[in-house]
Amino acid sequence: MHHVAALLNPVQSTFELGCAVEVFGTRRPGIPQHYTFTTCTHTPGPVPTTAGYAISVPHGLAALDTADTVILPGWLPPGEPLPDPVRHALLRAHARGARLAALCSGVLALARTGLLDGRTATTHWAHADRLRRDFPRVRAEPHRLYVDHGDVATSAGAGAALDLCLHLVRRDHGAAHAALLARHMVLPPPREDDGHAAPAPPPQACEALDGLLAWADERLGAPLSVDTLAARLAVSPRTLARRFADRLGTSPGAWLLSRRLAAARTLLEETDLPVEAIAARVGLASAVNLRRRFRARTGTTPGAYRQAFRAP
Repeated sequence: MHHVAALLNPVQSTFELGCAVEVFGTRRPGIPQHYTFTTCTHTPGPVPTTAGYAISVPHGLAALDTADTVILPGWLPPGEPLPDPVRHALLRAHARGARLAALCSGVLALARTGLLDGRTATTHWAHADRLRRDFPRVRAEPHRLYVDHGDVATSAGAGAALDLCLHLVRRDHGAAHAALLARHMVLPPPREDDGHAAPAPPPQACEALDGLLAWADERLGAPLSVDTLAARLAVSPRTLARRFADRLGTSPGAWLLSRRLAAARTLLEETDLPVEAIAARVGLASAVNLRRRFRARTGTTPGAYRQAFRAP
């Protein structure tokens, strides 16, 4: 059994903790249980939560000494220091081979260990400026759903915490088991992040891009290009690229391809349209092009994806 320990901190976010519990700590009839799950904290006892109630946590930092995976399910308030005993416990766990996974604001605690120095990491877009300011040696990429380096991993905010947890399950026990677990949780198929899959952009990005993102999303089947997007805003392609890099951390072309492939996945899951028709509807021109792009992004074919994830 793979042992997962969630390290709680007052005031504990209930959502990120719930993501870890649902994926690693909930027994489900008919689904093999590959994980044991426990919670721990620096000072055992009642831990207040963002929901206004307290959680009784009987285990201290010694629980990290036997964990195979340590989850930091958020760390509030975001600038909260990391006590020396906690930092040393995390470093000891990492040194003996445990993987450390930070969900949302948990990256701000993980960064204080130094284990993210010189590496990429993601977090909720609202914490990205703090991550860059407080930890200049960490390369912040808030447009990512999650970043997994094998020994350390981070997720963006909200639902991306589930994406990272299911990604870890997929890495441990395969895509079929992760998909089965997601279906049992009544979730969409687990999203895979190859560096371009972006969560919903922050409101500032939409405003700075003058409604361009929503406009393009509604016209994916049209022959859009970077030049088309630039012309829509009456700027040069170079200026558009700079705005995308500043606001979304990606390029216009990569964002557009990501949106087209996301739309294709939805159509594969929810319709019986032929692959050729889906390719035309999302602006990828041909079934051959869709298959090539789809395999490069997901590692599987549209047909295999539909068979695995087609809604009943």
